[in-house]
Parts: sequence; C-alpha cells; structure tokens
Amino acid sequence: MTSSDPKRAFAVRPSDPKKWVHTPEPTAPQSGAKADLFTARLTIDVTPALRGRIKVVAFQRGITVAEMLHELLCCEFSDDAGGTA
Repeated sequence: MTSSDPKRAFAVRPSDPKKWVHTPEPTAPQSGAKADLFTARLTIDVTPALRGRIKVVAFQRGITVAEMLHELLCCEFSDDAGGTA
C-alpha cells in the first residue's frame, strides 16, 4: 500500500496561487535548443468539429496548431494586460 504525499494531493489548492503558477516543475535535463526554455504542456478538451476547424486554419496560415494557439493565448493573456494573471 502506498501513501500519497499530502503536499502533492490532486485537489489541494495552493496557499499562494501566483507563486505556485510561476514555480517551474522539476524536470530531467534535456538536450537540444529547448532545454533552456521553461515550457508547460496544456491539455484541453474540444469537440472533433472544433479540432478540425482549428487544424484547417493553422494549415491555411502555414503554422502548426501549437504555434497558432500559443500566439492566441499570448495575445489574450499578455503581461501588460493589467489583470490578476
């Protein structure tokens, strides 16, 4: 029987959300150009129809879906937006 770490419980809310969000997850060293960049994977659920529309638009723009969504999210949640994020 394994015991779970109370600090890493699934539904526990952090006491300081901003600090929690900006603290990078510990990762194994990677080789390559992206090793120096901090990135995090984000998973969302979309309908198959929406997924198809997103892929078509990205293809028409000559970019990947990841690049297109990254740009969209950066515009929506810019550092100078003045919000709480």
